[in-house]
Amino acid sequence: MAEVQYTLDTPQQISCLAFTHSKQLITASVDGSVRLYAAGSSKVSKAIRGLNGEVASVAHVNKKGAVEGELWVAVEHQALLFSLDNTAMILTQEDAVHTIPLGDHAEDALNSITLNHNASKLAWTSDEGVVGVLDLLTLKSTRMRVKHSNIGGCVGFIPDRPSEIVSGGYDCALLHFDSTPGSLHSRFDIPAAPPESGVSLSPPFVLSAALSSAGVIAAGTADGRVILGSAGEKLPSKKGKGAKRSRKWEGLKEDGIKTAKIAEGPVVAMAFIGTDMLLSCTLLGTLKLHHLSRASTDGDGSVELVESWSREMHGIAKANGIAVTLVEDGRMRIAVGGVSKNGKGIVLICEM
Repeated sequence: MAEVQYTLDTPQQISCLAFTHSKQLITASVDGSVRLYAAGSSKVSKAIRGLNGEVASVAHVNKKGAVEGELWVAVEHQALLFSLDNTAMILTQEDAVHTIPLGDHAEDALNSITLNHNASKLAWTSDEGVVGVLDLLTLKSTRMRVKHSNIGGCVGFIPDRPSEIVSGGYDCALLHFDSTPGSLHSRFDIPAAPPESGVSLSPPFVLSAALSSAGVIAAGTADGRVILGSAGEKLPSKKGKGAKRSRKWEGLKEDGIKTAKIAEGPVVAMAFIGTDMLLSCTLLGTLKLHHLSRASTDGDGSVELVESWSREMHGIAKANGIAVTLVEDGRMRIAVGGVSKNGKGIVLICEM
């Protein structure tokens, strides 16, 4: 089970967070500030201030030849790139290497950005449901031909498939694209859960998603469910010569979808640990670890979620994000960030 090691307090609410390749923690806030903490420490080593809006998402780049790398920051409708090797301890918007407008207009705020495996492309999604991919060599953005009919909440690259992405939105849908032509390859519309004791639950807005390195997708919904898609998983071949691979990822095939109710409230963040463990966090700050259990070993792909442990993160009134990194002795460091009981920012650092 995750044990809390220490707590970080910030003046403003934490909106998102991430770890760098060197285990430094990045936290971002609703006031347009970003902090970089030394590995395993409460000491701030660098900060970005004065960004014109809430930081919705960050993506760290382990750039070749750089010490601390670079950081993409999503603020309002723009993505900004900062060099963390800049000698100044405090950076401002004027220090951005690039400022790229991506949303349809100034009010179309970005909600999620993420990098592919070699940091050559950045996927993004916005309030108006637009999904796109920014080529980081040419700085040209390609928009997908289909968009979510409501807010686009999250997006990710499918492992080992450089041109394929999947996004989730407040239209209760998961969309799978081939980003090169921008075409929609598949989709899964999440059905509403039946009422409980005559009370209707929240719609299954997709608030969070994670992809395992083997190609399993997990999506967290506003009604406390995890949608698990395993039809796109790379399974070992029966002859033991590598893994079976289809022409396109098939993770949204209906016959490979399982649904699990894991919470009474929204599932706001999740991350895979390896290929068989799923870490999730609820809006009120309950952290859970599930194992992916396979009912058989004959390659039928049947997967179930089995809860390993659950822990309430005391001090958090509202969770907004989690980040995970591997540290010494094979232990995992987990950061859970959001809003404290007094309305300010808080991050709990745990290890398991």
